[in-house]
Amino acid sequence: MVPDAEFTSYYGRPVIKEPVWRTPDVPGYLFLGGLAGASSVLAASAQLSGHRELAKVAKAGALGAISLSAVALVHDLGRPERFVNMLRVFKPSSPMSVGSWLLAGYGPVAGVAAVSEVTGLLPKAGLAATFGAGLLGPGIATYTAALICDTAVPGWHQGHREMPYVFAGSAASAAGGLGLLAVRPRDARPARDLAVLGASVELIAKRQLIKRLAGVAGQSIAEPYEAGVAGAILHVAELLTAAALAGAVLGGRSRVVSAVSGASLLAASAMTRFGIFEAGMASARDPKYTIVPQGRRRGPAAVS
Repeated sequence: MVPDAEFTSYYGRPVIKEPVWRTPDVPGYLFLGGLAGASSVLAASAQLSGHRELAKVAKAGALGAISLSAVALVHDLGRPERFVNMLRVFKPSSPMSVGSWLLAGYGPVAGVAAVSEVTGLLPKAGLAATFGAGLLGPGIATYTAALICDTAVPGWHQGHREMPYVFAGSAASAAGGLGLLAVRPRDARPARDLAVLGASVELIAKRQLIKRLAGVAGQSIAEPYEAGVAGAILHVAELLTAAALAGAVLGGRSRVVSAVSGASLLAASAMTRFGIFEAGMASARDPKYTIVPQGRRRGPAAVS
């Protein structure tokens, strides 16, 4: 019997070009954009339910997060005009084009909402901006999932079904965590509810992502998510999320438990984005994650 051939590429070099995106710029951009979008949703909800202190914190957090996200994006691009150039056309089939226009529309309304809330100026305009940012928030929080999955990077592309749910849950848990960290427990109920929902969705979606990637075309593309640096980061993120979820549910009115749970959720969300980013880059570096699944889909002879 002839043993199965072991796959190798020419000189062991990658088959696809690894993205030129840099760390920490792009992972930070992914995390901060999610935090901003979900915070705007939380701000609109808190505004409607009369939780004014939480609304103020969420609006300020959204503006701060989207500002830092823009800084990280521009720094990675190298020159500010490169972002402006992306607004020259609108292409619905391109996540980058749609995302650029979302950012261009979301940033100003998030800014007006936060400035009006802090200064008390133009309250009607601030209220309209609050709900405008809340409507755009889900798109801001999740379009980056479509952005990375619309690449040839195996670890991202093969996870296109679950990745938006992972990003949405991670963003919601981060926004809820910010509220738990900054607001007294008796005023933070909407933040707690959002944190519990987001953390639950994130943990379930992440498990589903790993489960499906583990069986893609006979080759475990889940390996970069479970081993090495990315695996360690994601494992710690899951532990922090689970512990913070328990703290948010059982902590009651304890200010200390609430604040620790909030800080843990923020850290876990950031680590999730960094871990996913690093796992994707690792899958691009190793040619087997590109070629072997393709060959398995074509038949055994294709990989021998």
